[in-house]
Amino acid sequence: MKQLIHTRVVIFCFVMAMALQSAAQNLDIDFIEFAGRTIVVHYTLDDGANSNRQFLVQLYTSQDNFSVPLTKVTGDVGSEVSSGVDKKIIWDVTKELGNFKGNVSLELRGRVYVPFVKIKDVNEGQVFKRGKNYPLNWTSGNLNGQVNIELFNSSNERIWGENNVANVGKFDWYIENNIRKGNNYRLKFTNAKDRNDVVYSMPFTIKPKIPLVVKMTGVLAVAAVAGVVITTSGKGASANGDSPYSTPLAPPN
Repeated sequence: MKQLIHTRVVIFCFVMAMALQSAAQNLDIDFIEFAGRTIVVHYTLDDGANSNRQFLVQLYTSQDNFSVPLTKVTGDVGSEVSSGVDKKIIWDVTKELGNFKGNVSLELRGRVYVPFVKIKDVNEGQVFKRGKNYPLNWTSGNLNGQVNIELFNSSNERIWGENNVANVGKFDWYIENNIRKGNNYRLKFTNAKDRNDVVYSMPFTIKPKIPLVVKMTGVLAVAAVAGVVITTSGKGASANGDSPYSTPLAPPN
C-alpha cells in the first residue's frame, strides 16, 4: 500500500506504573511491523504474580490528540486481555483513516479491567428472531449510572443503538424487522460517562421470525388448493371431480 510506504510512524508507549500489593504492571511496545494495509503492534503486558487478572488495552493515535481509542483493530485489544508476552494488535489503517499520508504517533494504554456491567442470558451462538422483544439483563456496578446499548454485526458495523439507558440491570430490546439475518452479532454496553468503559456480549445469531422455508410451504399449499378449485369448479362438476359426460354417448342413428 503506497500511502503506508510514505508514512512515518512514531511510537509512544504508555507504561502502567500503578502498583498492586508488591507487583507492578508494565505495558511495553516491543516493535511494530507493516503487513499490507495494516500495522501490527507487538507488546508485552507484565502483571507480575497476578497473572489471572484481565486488562482493558486500547490503542490511540495523534490524529485526534489521543482522545478516542481506535476501532478498526483486532487481536489482543479491548477488554478482558490477559497478561503475557508477544501480544499483538492489528490495526487496519485505511479503514480507520482512509487514504492517509503523513506522520502519526501511536499510544498504547492499559488498566486492570473491572466491568461496570456483567451481561447475563446472552450465550454464544444463541438465536434471536426479528420482530420480537427480548429482555436484556445484566449485573450493574452503578445503579445510578447510564449505559449506551448498541448492536454490531460481524463486520463491526453499528446496526442499532439506544443511548442513556438507566443502568438498573434490565432493558426490553425489540429487534427490528429490517435487521439482516446473520451470525456473530454482538451487543456493546458502554458507560455513558466513560467511553473507554466497554463490555461486549458473546456473539449470537439473528434470524427471521418466520423461516423462509415455512413461508414457501404456505405459498405452495395455497397454490395446490387453488389448483383443485380450478379443476373442479366447471359447470356441472360433481363433488369428486367427475364430469357429467364421463359416460360415452351412443352414436346417432
